[in-house]
Amino acid sequence: MESWIFPAILRLRASANSFLSQFEPLAIVLAPLLSFLVARFLQTYIQAVQDKGFKATLIGFFMTWLKLVPGVKKYIDAEKHKVVDKLQSSSKSKRDGWRSDLPRTGLGAGVLEQMKEEKQKDAAWQGKCSGTVYIGGNESEGHFSLINEACSMFAHTNPLHLDVFQSVVRFEVEVVSMTAALFGSKEKTSGGQICGNMTSGGTESILLAVKSSRDYMKAKKNITCPEMIIPESAHSAYDKAAQYFKIKLWRVPVNKEFQADVKAIKKYINKNTIMIVGSAPGFPHGIIDPIEELGELAFSYGICLHVDLCLGGFVLPFARKLGYPVPPFDFSVQGVTSISADVHKYGLAPKGTSIVLYRNHDIRKHQFVAVTEWSGGLYVSPTIAGSRPGSLIAGAWAAMLSLGQEGYLEHTREIMEASKRLQKGVKEIPELFIIGRPDMTIVAFGSNVIDIFEVNDILSSKGWHLNPLQRPNSIHICVTLQHVAIVDNFLKDIKDSVKTVKERPGPVSGGLAPIYGAAGKIPDRGMVNELLVDFMDNAC
Repeated sequence: MESWIFPAILRLRASANSFLSQFEPLAIVLAPLLSFLVARFLQTYIQAVQDKGFKATLIGFFMTWLKLVPGVKKYIDAEKHKVVDKLQSSSKSKRDGWRSDLPRTGLGAGVLEQMKEEKQKDAAWQGKCSGTVYIGGNESEGHFSLINEACSMFAHTNPLHLDVFQSVVRFEVEVVSMTAALFGSKEKTSGGQICGNMTSGGTESILLAVKSSRDYMKAKKNITCPEMIIPESAHSAYDKAAQYFKIKLWRVPVNKEFQADVKAIKKYINKNTIMIVGSAPGFPHGIIDPIEELGELAFSYGICLHVDLCLGGFVLPFARKLGYPVPPFDFSVQGVTSISADVHKYGLAPKGTSIVLYRNHDIRKHQFVAVTEWSGGLYVSPTIAGSRPGSLIAGAWAAMLSLGQEGYLEHTREIMEASKRLQKGVKEIPELFIIGRPDMTIVAFGSNVIDIFEVNDILSSKGWHLNPLQRPNSIHICVTLQHVAIVDNFLKDIKDSVKTVKERPGPVSGGLAPIYGAAGKIPDRGMVNELLVDFMDNAC
């Protein structure tokens, strides 16, 4: 240290002490309050750094203080409303004329005519949507008719009343058992009998698995401040579960292959960790996480491992039988404690049907809610919903039995072959690259030379409904039976869209590329969060 600096610091400190001594009586009074405020600030800051990281926390504090500047918050809110209005520009005008009150006189059967008119306004989804509708092919009309009739036959039923609707109770048990058989229940799996329930969809299945894991680990290890660790490719349902069930969530970056990074996940495990997560495959890029390695990690630490098979549940078991190199992903892997699988995706069941499975009854018991002190009597419910539509359970049962193993094998062969053709075609477009090595039926692609979101906007103008992704910026299509016959058409539209963007770069009128691009560049993720909440608040 330079020789003059230390004496200068001493003189500055002496001057400061002399000045502050004039306010000593006031300081004595205010000191405890100031100490408390400083302590709370530091506590909040440290907690924020732990939850969000240093950079995100610093940006968050900066934006909070910036909004205190006169006029800044007003300007930010005005710009935010512009973006929300842009997102909703197509839906606001459609709300004109929507009902807000019951009609004085009922419409009777005439209501069906009005419903047919409204149905005509839906997008032309046949073969044009990523995922969304999984039933397709030459037999689609017959399959639609079958599950619609099954649902109609049991539209009045509710499995909450076990003693009344024994039919749908049986259907649920058999759907769960048949699904469990696909994931190793007939093999030698340690830890007891695989069991589960039907739910309203993948999100509810994941929520229940998280809730059950939390309560199971509290009973097993007395963990009262639960934490869970997930790859950043894991479904957003885990964020919802973390908020609902007061669980600290750690999102860990994926590796270079866009898979869960097992070594990185291990670094986050501590005494409060209740579970880790893997996907087979992950929604963004269709890549299977290293479930065996995650299973070894979970088992060695005595924590839960949930595998998200919502997309892959009714494809991977059959793809393996067809000879595709499918790595272990189910209860045959030691350490896997729960699985979620959607029947309403590749199971070709009606929308609103999913399965949550557990390795044993000891874990599943923590899913249930029992109430003994209610004046309405004793109450117990297995899922988040109390009353559940027995019609959907019946529709799922009908779908699975009508198709059988041979039906699912044939459908899997068709969509896997279509997916491989699509991957090959995208690779032949020099401006594009495929994200990672897709294991199943999702193909995600991006670009280093053109704006992929502008490509998406042009594809949207051609009637395609794809999924924009981030980190990295890309789009994907989830191949279903709807796409088997039109892969070549889709590839042609991709090539034409890429050519258009390359020749005339810039946002498409009415497109969302500028918004997606801006959202990716906004450093304050809290502001992006506000945009999404405002959009949903105005849309519902």
